[in-house]
Amino acid sequence: PGWIAPAKESYLDADLVLKAAKDTGAGAIHPGYGFLSEDAAFARRCADAGIVFVGPTPEQLELFGAKHTARAAAEAAGVPLAPGTGLLPDLPGALERAAAVGYPVMLKATGGGGGIGMSACRSPEELTDAWERVQRVAAASFSSAGVFLERLVEHARHVEVQVFGDGEGRVVTFGDRDCSLQRRNQKVLEEAPAPGLPDHVRRQLAASARDLCASVGYRSAGTVEFVYDAAREEAWFLEVNTRLQVEHPVTEEIYGVDLVAWMLRLARGERDVVRDPGPARGHAVEARLYAEDPSRDHRPGAGLLTRVEFPGGVRVDGWVETGTEVTTSYDPMLAKVIAHGADRADALRRLDEALARTRVDGIETNLGLVRAALADPRLSTATHSTATLAEVHDPTPRIEVVAGGTLTTVQDWPGRTGHWQVGVPPSGPMDDRSFRLGNRALGNPEGSPGLECTLQGPSLRFTHPTTVCVTGAPAPVTVDGTPVPQWEPVTVPAGAVLEVGAPDGHGLRTYVLFAGGLDVPSFLGSASTFTLGRFGGHGGRALRTGDVLHGGEVTEGTPVTDRPSFGSVWHLGAVEGPHAAPEFFTEDDIHDFYAAEWKVHFNSARTGVRLVGPKPRWARTDGGEAGLHPSNIHDTPYSVGAVDYTGDMPVLLGPDGPSLGGFVCPATVLSSERWKLGQLRPGDTVRFTPVDVHGTARPAIVDGGILARDGDVTFRRSGDDNLLVEFGPMQLDLALRMRVHALMEAVGAAALPGVGDLTPGIRSLQIRTDPALLPQHELLAAVRRMARALPPTDELVVPSRTVHLPLSWDDPATREAIARYMAGVREDAPWCPWNIEFIRRVNGLASVADVYDTVFEAEYLVLGLGDVYLGAPVATPLD
Repeated sequence: PGWIAPAKESYLDADLVLKAAKDTGAGAIHPGYGFLSEDAAFARRCADAGIVFVGPTPEQLELFGAKHTARAAAEAAGVPLAPGTGLLPDLPGALERAAAVGYPVMLKATGGGGGIGMSACRSPEELTDAWERVQRVAAASFSSAGVFLERLVEHARHVEVQVFGDGEGRVVTFGDRDCSLQRRNQKVLEEAPAPGLPDHVRRQLAASARDLCASVGYRSAGTVEFVYDAAREEAWFLEVNTRLQVEHPVTEEIYGVDLVAWMLRLARGERDVVRDPGPARGHAVEARLYAEDPSRDHRPGAGLLTRVEFPGGVRVDGWVETGTEVTTSYDPMLAKVIAHGADRADALRRLDEALARTRVDGIETNLGLVRAALADPRLSTATHSTATLAEVHDPTPRIEVVAGGTLTTVQDWPGRTGHWQVGVPPSGPMDDRSFRLGNRALGNPEGSPGLECTLQGPSLRFTHPTTVCVTGAPAPVTVDGTPVPQWEPVTVPAGAVLEVGAPDGHGLRTYVLFAGGLDVPSFLGSASTFTLGRFGGHGGRALRTGDVLHGGEVTEGTPVTDRPSFGSVWHLGAVEGPHAAPEFFTEDDIHDFYAAEWKVHFNSARTGVRLVGPKPRWARTDGGEAGLHPSNIHDTPYSVGAVDYTGDMPVLLGPDGPSLGGFVCPATVLSSERWKLGQLRPGDTVRFTPVDVHGTARPAIVDGGILARDGDVTFRRSGDDNLLVEFGPMQLDLALRMRVHALMEAVGAAALPGVGDLTPGIRSLQIRTDPALLPQHELLAAVRRMARALPPTDELVVPSRTVHLPLSWDDPATREAIARYMAGVREDAPWCPWNIEFIRRVNGLASVADVYDTVFEAEYLVLGLGDVYLGAPVATPLD
């Protein structure tokens, strides 16, 4: 596809472009801005294929496409030329001619354009150094290694004239444009009309452009470009662009025309479209928004755009939106913002106001640099030149990632709540206590975005003084190599580097909080990063070297006095339920669970922390309809902190873990204790302590996690902050799922204070509450009343829809996941080493082909939706 393939495999492949035109039934091809837009051979191939090329003739493309022939045509038409040369045969000849022209000179590829294939040379040494480089770029980009020299006018302005010809000698001009604000010979800001031009120069430019194009019977849109020496009030021919220019909107705004429509109408044979445009109206200015980092020599950037916002009241031509993936395959221009005003000052003011309301997050752009240029007095007084932008700097505070660390992500508290119904986990800081205390120390709201660092922390360079607080596990923290304390606000000077090392053996995660927080866009109500879903935070991923964060300020804070303690032995208070003894585990299992010293498994992450310890005896021989193993359950929504038995191994579910799955959970860590999950490191010891929902010690077995039963409805304890409601026996039953849906709608409509996520399963509904606002026993009473009031099942109506989805069969990623599971967890699971063979075996089918036929011929009724289960997708479909 063109949006991901390199240019040579997409828009530069004439065969593919012509095939796309034929496949879609197109009768014409508009060449656009680049790629094949000025390729004479492609224009001829269009004609041969019976497709109209919406642009100049192939002969005109050839004439003006090579700069040395364009210079000759300009000279013949009486257009003033800067001192220069024709095509140069070799480096010695180039050096000889450069001496005659006089340094500085510009070495140019004859087929170049858009600032490509050009190099300023101020000495014979620089010319020698540039010679092979420019030839190589020219050959790669324009299929011609021809180069020539032209005198370089220092502090020149770049002005141009928009022309349009009917192909039979009539050529009209649309005034002039100034494109002097450039970086590396690439335009950044353009305006029309060009400011500060003497009348005689303006008339000369228009006449020269018109005469040159009329002399060759020019057809369609084009631009004649000039170098203007403001000190001498002299302009010299530069080149002809035989296509629509990127900056054409500024001309359209002041003349009230649509140049693309003119091109299409002329291509259709309407020559009368070419007419005198009349007088210009007001002033227009355009800023190009690039995916590049001006502070790093305009290095192009790529990545996920996490927020794109453009203002109203101005024209915006662009292709990106929130969620767009910017690749490295194409030009970094993202959009153009065009403002029109009554005069130049008005247009510049309106553009600056529009850019102030423009946001592009996820990668660095030149937005701040353009705003800085708009504030430069040289621009407002029209004394700027093509060299001006190199002297302008973006003043926006930056936090530069010198090293990303092992796994550093942006998080906020309490994370992304309210979306587990559709399988989106809360994320947020795994050790929320350290995170929140750090924000409090800085005077921030405790939910302000900061960084969570797993193992080795990041190295961050600050362009402006910023106050930070590093909390979490004990780790070395330095500023420019000098140790600074954790848990205390520290002001990092401008230019200094903050380094956060790996914890010293106790704890796993550190946190870096910033005064004022980080300026990170919200996704589904949170700035937290969910790396498995590739959304939230900075680009939906962990930080990398070269990333740039924004935010932070200088404040006075207060050191944290109630710091948590860190060690290698952890005691976790856990409440009974939702699925404990005697239904699923034996009483001995539960006693063993609390008596054991569990070891943290190396295969642990934010999704869940695996524990190694005694194997349960189990109260049943299998999972019944739910599966072969007694840990299997038909379905259950999960709580963060649930002790989830995946087979015989328990997993402490983390904030990026699954919302719905198929394993039993005998206990759930108390919400106030879950911060410890973020500090568990491989090899640590974990002891569980039985407590009630208030944290008070209690016997290990009291009620099996069952709070109440009303007929076939069971109400289960799922931590101190979740109530799990189950309907009927543990079997697939559409009627049960409809009752779940009806209860979910009733609870949602009641708008109980403190109720957050509502997570439906196939025969269950989990309701998350804030115990401080709505204690579990009060929630239980309210939900029991609602469940009793549900109408009979045969009167229930729930919405449904048909969705058509592609299916991947025996995907290599599935094989890879099973291989990782066998290497890192267990190799004797019944679905190993091939899940499809397992499906064939347990269903008694004769061959894998029978599995395929069954899967692809079926229609599915989806009854539940989960997000991830320790890295693997979870869904519960029914045939």
